[in-house]
Amino acid sequence: MPDYRYATYEKKGHVGYVTVNRPEVMNALHAPANHELYEIWADFEQDPEMWIGVLTGAGERAFSAGNDLKATAEAAARGERFGIGPLGGFGGLTNPRFRIWKPIIAAVNGYALGGGLEMALACDIVIAAENAQLGLPEPKRGLIAGAGGILRLPRMIPQKIAMGYILTGKFMTAQEAHRWGLVNEVVPAKDLMGTVERWIEEIMECAPLSVRASKQGAMEGLDMPLPVAFNHNFYWAQRSADSPDRIEGPKAFAEKRKPQWSGR
Repeated sequence: MPDYRYATYEKKGHVGYVTVNRPEVMNALHAPANHELYEIWADFEQDPEMWIGVLTGAGERAFSAGNDLKATAEAAARGERFGIGPLGGFGGLTNPRFRIWKPIIAAVNGYALGGGLEMALACDIVIAAENAQLGLPEPKRGLIAGAGGILRLPRMIPQKIAMGYILTGKFMTAQEAHRWGLVNEVVPAKDLMGTVERWIEEIMECAPLSVRASKQGAMEGLDMPLPVAFNHNFYWAQRSADSPDRIEGPKAFAEKRKPQWSGR
């Protein structure tokens, strides 16, 4: 495992824990951090033993405050172009990495702003600490939330509500985000990772390939007319159908025991 400087990547069983590790700048990302995170998510996607991913930020203040504007300005002064990763978009995750069919959970432990929120929006499940605040403040800096924020947010919450946040750059509390369906659960900060572990356990009760097939069908099916989606041959649905876990699930149910998933 490479020794990363701006992030940590820990594999525990079938779970990959990714932590943005720049707490001194509220886990804002500059070009080297983006490149490290790109490598990490590429490894997660390709490693057959990784079934679930978790993304969070180091410290207690921030999940990620987004783009490190100071570092970007300094790089521009040196004539360097800000880079967000060869393929993975901001944090190696937002664009165009649309085909990670393994579930990813965001543990939002504080501010999730700009690219930080965009990373959370790219995850499948979001658990937020009570003190978390989320927002896309780019227009206040003469920028736009171009790493998916202006595209994903109106698809995830009511359009007028999304536009209110997009056009003003104002923050929403964790409780407001939960009310609009952007966050799955809001918990005390001390319970954040425990809650994430509970979600992991619940997902792990399901066959890994069935989970991937379900995510792929749900996400890709959104862009298809319903009759087309019903008759589409999704890759992971076929892989799941050919998996020995398709036999193990019903067999374990009949034998009144927990299934032993192979993920193959």
